[in-house]
Amino acid sequence: MRHASERWHLSPERHNPRMRGGYVYIMANRRNGAIYVGVRADVAARATQHRSGQGSDFCRRYGLKRLVYVELYPTIQEAIAREKQLKVWKRAWKIELIESANPDWNDLYLTLNA
Repeated sequence: MRHASERWHLSPERHNPRMRGGYVYIMANRRNGAIYVGVRADVAARATQHRSGQGSDFCRRYGLKRLVYVELYPTIQEAIAREKQLKVWKRAWKIELIESANPDWNDLYLTLNA
């Protein structure tokens, strides 16, 4: 399993939507705002759903359209295990995790198809 310190950043040269495995991702509405932790095999498609209001009820209710954090795992099972781990973390820890990889809370969705 990929260690948290080896976070995978979305960049054009590394993103391949056909890659097998799973992604753990965090959506937000703004810096230090509401956050949502999810898991999906195709992070680009899921982020598109959240942005269009077709994702989770929570994301729709709170306007979470900004993809602020992503981790890639070789298998979906490993990604699910990591998602479960993050979901029980304190909010402050999640914010620290986001800021360690994306200090400006940039919308990583914009790098998906670049």
